[in-house]
Amino acid sequence: MIRIAAVGDLHYGAGSTEILRPSLEHLHDRADVLLLAGDLTRCGGPEEVKVLADELRGVQIPVVAVLGNHDYHRDAQEEVAAVLRRSGVIVLEGDGAVLRLNGVSVGVAGVKGFGGGFAGACATDFGEPEMKSFVAATRRSADDLESALGQLHTDVRVALLHYAPVERTLVGEPQPLWPFLGSYLLAQAVDRAGADLVLHGHAHSGSAEACTPGGVPVLNVAQQVIHRPFLVVELDPGGASVTTPLTRAL
Repeated sequence: MIRIAAVGDLHYGAGSTEILRPSLEHLHDRADVLLLAGDLTRCGGPEEVKVLADELRGVQIPVVAVLGNHDYHRDAQEEVAAVLRRSGVIVLEGDGAVLRLNGVSVGVAGVKGFGGGFAGACATDFGEPEMKSFVAATRRSADDLESALGQLHTDVRVALLHYAPVERTLVGEPQPLWPFLGSYLLAQAVDRAGADLVLHGHAHSGSAEACTPGGVPVLNVAQQVIHRPFLVVELDPGGASVTTPLTRAL
């Protein structure tokens, strides 16, 4: 059994010191890896993410992250990623990482993702250059995710995103916002390449659980949704079954 701790939308900044650290001290007793689903800062400042990086330094399990839209706000995303990497965090964007956990190979493919909407109500690359650019960003992200998953030849494969790949985990958010909170192209990429689990954040008022059209479990791990420092997911590599505290109390 692989135990995955996951959370997104921490929005670290000035005044966040010590908020997460008490939960990190004994995390290795509950989980084998920590996955961070983006929006790690309030406004994308390297000085903001340093507060989180300082707390993550010394965590006794691997930490893998993607960035979110907040982390891009100041156009300093490369600096934000560099700060995290210096603290030992693996930061992904269109690539993957392979971890060996309890004798099991676990592959994590990570992209931020982007908006665009869902079948029947999605943006198309027609018309103004601005619309074409918007849709092209989503397509690139989905293509990168599919490629990263396809290159993972591991016992378990996890897709780590910020934006949502399905509508169901957006239920609770105002429906007019859904096209800006995710894209069906991300779910298509997951179903084509194959995965055992998808984790995302971004939808603070969304719902917790869903599946892709192909049946891959999807969990919204925004902290505002899970209402705890981390969600711990138990994943059985043999049958790729997923158990969370949302369906079974630990």
